[in-house]
Amino acid sequence: MNFHDYYPVDVVNGPGTRCTLFVSGCEHQCRGCYNQSTWQLASGRPFTQVMEERIIADLQDTRIPRQGLSLSGGDPLHPQNLAAINRLLERIAQECVGKDIWLWTGYRMSELSADQRKTIARINVLIDGKFVKEQHDPALIWRGSSNQIIWHLR
Repeated sequence: MNFHDYYPVDVVNGPGTRCTLFVSGCEHQCRGCYNQSTWQLASGRPFTQVMEERIIADLQDTRIPRQGLSLSGGDPLHPQNLAAINRLLERIAQECVGKDIWLWTGYRMSELSADQRKTIARINVLIDGKFVKEQHDPALIWRGSSNQIIWHLR
C-alpha cells in the first residue's frame, strides 16, 4: 500500500483530535474530487513498518491525546489496500485500546465484498458513497455530498 499524507494531529476528519492517513488508490475517480492526486495506486510513498510504528506511537501519545484514527484517500477499501489496512487495524485494536476508527470509502455499504466487510468489522464509523459534485453541500459535516451515508457501526 502507498499513502499520500499523514496528519499526526487532525481536528477536521472526524470528531475530536485524531490521526489521519490518506492512502493511495481509488477506482471511483469522482468528478470534482478534491483529492485526485491519490487516485493512482502507485502514487505517494510506500506505507512502511516505520510509518505504521509512527501511527501507533501517535495514538498512544499522552501529551496530545487522540480519540482515534481516520482513514481516507484515495480509498482505504481498495482491494489492494486491504491487507495493510487490516494489519494496522489489528495493531490498533491490540495496542491502542479505546481508540475509534473512522473510514471514508467510495463504495456503498451494499457493494462491499466479503474481504471489505471483514475490514469494516474492525472500524467504528464508515462514510460510504462516491462524491457527487451535483449533491455537494458545504454545510454537511464529515461528508462532501448528500448521497454519502455515515454509518455508526459500533
